[in-house]
Amino acid sequence: MEFYSRRDFLKTSALSGALTLGGGLTGSVFGDQKPAKQAQYGLVTYQWAKDWDLPTLLNNCKTANVLGVELRTTHKHGVERTLSKAERKEVAKQFADSPVTLVGIGSNERYDNPDKAVLKKAIVDTQEFIKLSHDVGGTGVKVKPDSFHKGVSHEETIEQIGRSLNQVGKYGADWGQQIRLEVHGKCAHLPTIRKILDVADHPNVAICWNCNKQDLEGAGLEANFAMVKDRLGDTTHIHDLIHNPYPHKEFFELMAGANYTGWLMLEEGKLPQQDTVAALAEQRKVFDKMWAQAQDS
Repeated sequence: MEFYSRRDFLKTSALSGALTLGGGLTGSVFGDQKPAKQAQYGLVTYQWAKDWDLPTLLNNCKTANVLGVELRTTHKHGVERTLSKAERKEVAKQFADSPVTLVGIGSNERYDNPDKAVLKKAIVDTQEFIKLSHDVGGTGVKVKPDSFHKGVSHEETIEQIGRSLNQVGKYGADWGQQIRLEVHGKCAHLPTIRKILDVADHPNVAICWNCNKQDLEGAGLEANFAMVKDRLGDTTHIHDLIHNPYPHKEFFELMAGANYTGWLMLEEGKLPQQDTVAALAEQRKVFDKMWAQAQDS
């Protein structure tokens, strides 16, 4: 895999556009194509992989048959905005030589702060993550909404988040990078996310469903899912399928019913008691069984 400049990328944008699925989100997992038999299973380097350098990460994921990763910033893999052109090219090469796909970068950028200088920095930093993800072979950047602040109305904050997402969504589209809004923080209630999406109407802005307890509030999981399923992106965060109480079975049935063909990625806060690679391999086997059952339901 070669390192491409922004100019090189724009020269090939027509080809990239041809790969867009359907008429909705850029790179959306929903479209008119036939659904894949199996959604893809991946790993977020949140807790289970936070202490693995990149070669170890790639080797362990290969061993566990978990063939996609979202690289969370600040972790030991070291894929950060400070990497030089040559270092970015080397990261891309390591992924190209591995069966593991770099699904994207998990940033911690958020757009809720009423301080305009803080907001501006978040947008600029997001743009840098977009370029990083592009350079190392990813397809998107995860961001957050994130909270509400004293003295600022919820409506004003929602409008600010939505407008900011439109700005980074437009920028990301120029680099072939989907903006993935994690359902997170005090904005994690799905009615709030829906309001943000109504403002953030750029087609390159999607959501990363996060399997939160808030998903079960109000009218329940199915109703909340229906509220935002038109904007689901290429990544979804799930948890430990054996020990975490989230209703993954019901959720998988909803996703299978929607012909979801993106990445369902483990993001679990509790470390496994057994060897992490063995635990990851076990999670993969459970996932395969659960997803097959969801498709048959």
